[in-house]
Amino acid sequence: MKKSLLALLLLPLIASCSIFGGGGSEEDDVNSEAGSKKLTIRFHVDTKNKEAMGYEKVIAAFNEAHAKDGVKVTATYVARTGSNDQYEQQLARDMDEGTLPDIVTFDSPNCARYAKEGFLYDVTNSFSEEEKSKFVTLNTYQNKIYGLPIQEGSAGFYYNKQIFAAAGVNVDAYTVDNPWTFEQFKAVCAQIRASGVLDANKAVVDMRMNATTDETATYLLYPFVNAAGGEFLDSTGLKAKGIFDSAKSINGFKFFKELVLNGYTNFGTGATDFFTGKVAMYLSGGWSTRECDYDYSTTFGTHDRGKWGVLPYPRGERNAAPTGSWSFGVTNNKREDKTLVIELLKFITSAASSKTIVDHTSMLPARNDTEFNYNPGDPEYTLRDQLQKSGIQRPETVGYPEFSATFGKVISELRSGDLNSVETIVHNKATELETLLSRV
Repeated sequence: MKKSLLALLLLPLIASCSIFGGGGSEEDDVNSEAGSKKLTIRFHVDTKNKEAMGYEKVIAAFNEAHAKDGVKVTATYVARTGSNDQYEQQLARDMDEGTLPDIVTFDSPNCARYAKEGFLYDVTNSFSEEEKSKFVTLNTYQNKIYGLPIQEGSAGFYYNKQIFAAAGVNVDAYTVDNPWTFEQFKAVCAQIRASGVLDANKAVVDMRMNATTDETATYLLYPFVNAAGGEFLDSTGLKAKGIFDSAKSINGFKFFKELVLNGYTNFGTGATDFFTGKVAMYLSGGWSTRECDYDYSTTFGTHDRGKWGVLPYPRGERNAAPTGSWSFGVTNNKREDKTLVIELLKFITSAASSKTIVDHTSMLPARNDTEFNYNPGDPEYTLRDQLQKSGIQRPETVGYPEFSATFGKVISELRSGDLNSVETIVHNKATELETLLSRV
């Protein structure tokens, strides 16, 4: 068990903020008392992070509601820091040493791996069918539930309305119900490029092709392959050949290559180029609404939605958009009676708690019954509408880290060669991936 989980930790993952360590001695005491009313939970962010502030409010509310019963939750924070990740390493050490917190946060595509390793507790029977139906997605492995989402992720094309207007481009007709096509997307890029409103050396759209050292590129780009009609793995999550490199999947990858060959995107776009008006479009998740609203007032003003907007993912053979974010999972620690832990899980994933958290993160609610005040035309409305109508989860596989790393390698190799080279790249990587999956 230890070997498999530690191998998982060495693979690329989403980068986060600076490290803030949580103590372990109190957790040792808690987990050694099977009937203790002291519960523990660990979060993957720094305490100074806005997301952490939302978590703190939720935990404080739970403790206040249960004060008379003597039940108390203690939270610790270990921020994720990159591919050599402190957070997952700490979880692995705790599992091996028998000091796991009662509840931990985890990135949803890792659910299958964690469940297989015995790290997560099966909560399938802890929730009624009515309760389950209220969540946009659930974290499952072999038809059992091992986690519930904290918030939901979706993404879209943030666009600079001033640049579009200067280039004579009108995209008002493109909505979730009437998305642009792959060809229309390329036509918009061509028109903006031909208009001369951008520096010829700059990309028209930042497709995040250079974000392959962590999960970012995989999360933002996998839906294009699905939209082209492609898939990645079979139903077992262990076979890639003939699926990852099917003709339709290859067409999805070729879409990226065409953007590169035409100079519409590249691998050298700066992290702030869109926010400083050098790039017309930026592929990103819901978290970037806060950046546009408050962090780059020189370009976009302060909460001035007249200067920027969000467009949905383009359609190929079908509609497809990303979904899935971080989740809460009950661990298989020393606490045998999980009654109080399940009660805490239900509280922190309630509609009220969901609203508290997303109010701090600008992400989308994980529940369909969470109160929100998005209006048609709002970026948040577009992202939520797209999530519910065309969201497709990343592959459910115990080899997800291997899949993500392989997907990133394909994207990296698209920086060179011609359009015909894509087929060879994808075939080679499908073979490599299947070999890796056979070892999981």
